Amino acid sequence: MKLLQVMVEAFRSMAANRLRTALTMLGIVIGIASVVLMLALGDTMQRFIKKEMEMLGTNMVYIMPGGDRIAEQRSRSGAAPSLTVADADALNRLPALAGAAPALQGSFKLAAGNETATSMVHGVTPAMFKIRNWKVEQGSMFTDDDVRAAARMVVIGQKKADQFFYRQDPLGRYLRIENVAFQVVGVLQGEGRQLDGDDLSEMVLVPITAARAYMVRGPFPDNVHYIAAQGKSGGVLDDAIEDMKETLRDRHRIKLDDPDDFRMQNMATFAATAGKITTGIAALLGVIGGISLIVGGIGIMNIMLVSVTERTREIGIRMAIGAKPRDILLQFLVEAVVICLAGAAVGIGIAAAGAAAISAAAEFDVRVGLQAVVVACAFASAVGVFFGFYPARRASRLLPVDCLRHE
Repeated sequence: MKLLQVMVEAFRSMAANRLRTALTMLGIVIGIASVVLMLALGDTMQRFIKKEMEMLGTNMVYIMPGGDRIAEQRSRSGAAPSLTVADADALNRLPALAGAAPALQGSFKLAAGNETATSMVHGVTPAMFKIRNWKVEQGSMFTDDDVRAAARMVVIGQKKADQFFYRQDPLGRYLRIENVAFQVVGVLQGEGRQLDGDDLSEMVLVPITAARAYMVRGPFPDNVHYIAAQGKSGGVLDDAIEDMKETLRDRHRIKLDDPDDFRMQNMATFAATAGKITTGIAALLGVIGGISLIVGGIGIMNIMLVSVTERTREIGIRMAIGAKPRDILLQFLVEAVVICLAGAAVGIGIAAAGAAAISAAAEFDVRVGLQAVVVACAFASAVGVFFGFYPARRASRLLPVDCLRHE
């Protein structure tokens, strides 16, 4: 019996019992839809994390004042230990680092025309743009000369440009920060919240010296709120972190047994955590999909056994006119696989619709790729073969005489 003829017979049998076939396929449909969505969401999360890491910068470490010595230092001197611009310069000379940049930050009142808002403002150096992989879409960033001159220049994100300048060209216009006019010289490229919590499209960046002169005033003008450091490409970040710790402990004159007076946050840790969460979600969906596939497979086995019983006389006639046991085995096995593949097609369609709905409702681009479709079809075929083999084998072992006597 040719395979094409077997498939025609399988579709004919399914068409003869439409409702039963649909109910049999339901478990397969749910299972395949879950598996395909699992793969699509997993791929989406991986692409999202990769994009965020590229925007944030690779091998990133944030250094902030803090640690077990904070309370002790405050109780003795009334001030907490601090990081300084000189600390950043010292770190910048380490061979294990691609660069280190200090920064100030604070929440300040912004105004342009009749529009006012309170927003976080970052005082940075041009090195921060390179370390954080920030790109300027319009205009340019400020230079080292601008930093030395404490120039009143500002680079803003696209949402801030739209908010304060109503989608007009913001370059050359003035944004008042704490009633001090800063000229807009650039607009950042990109949008979306990064792993460190900042939304790129809402950033407000000024030279660190201008931030110190006009906004973040204090008794210690050399202090900074944090230092961003980037390890060299291809280097071992853990080794670079150890070098940074030794340098800062030496500069802060911390004794061997005393704890650090600074904290370090490795951005790779955030990516690893996000990866674990993604894996957990994918595993959960996989378990749901696997259970649905097993239930659907059991349903297929049950229906195929019923079908063998109903078609016993048909099986006897086929054997009487020359059909071999392997032909009967192949016929019922193909029927089981066809039911599973039909269910897989419906499940893939539901998964694609679900992915489109998620993409429309959220800021994630969920796509059902070719790999997910291939895996779904392979799963469906495997379920059909596994759960359809026993009924098919039982049908192939029936004796023609007993089959012809069956009523």
